[in-house]
Amino acid sequence: MNSSDIAAGAAGSGVSGLVALVVLVLAIVAYWKVFTKAGEAGWKSIIPIYNVIVLLKIVGRPWWWLLLMLIPLVNIVVLIVVMNDLSKSFGHGMGFTLGLIFLSFIFYLILAFGSSQYQGPAGSKTTHMGSPAVPAV
Repeated sequence: MNSSDIAAGAAGSGVSGLVALVVLVLAIVAYWKVFTKAGEAGWKSIIPIYNVIVLLKIVGRPWWWLLLMLIPLVNIVVLIVVMNDLSKSFGHGMGFTLGLIFLSFIFYLILAFGSSQYQGPAGSKTTHMGSPAVPAV
């Protein structure tokens, strides 16, 4: 290995590290903005574990669902349900949910910087079973 190979490897490593840093910063900004749109303080989005509890609150799920996220395979189902509830909470449907699941980075940016408005936990127009919510008397 000669010195030009080492220099090229170092430059490539530096560029990929810079790209990773930019992606990380964009993800943090998008998550912060989503929390802000939902009426929560943006700083809550950068605290590990606490951000999941706040996200569960935003989508209308109980805090103990965090424990379900620790169980292998169950966590996948719970994450899908939470992404669907997040989509509904901002007035979107199943297509947006699929985007959040498979292209999270892009769809969080759309959610954060697009025209989506927070409509309450899981849209507040329907219950979690899909039937219309019964107004309180």
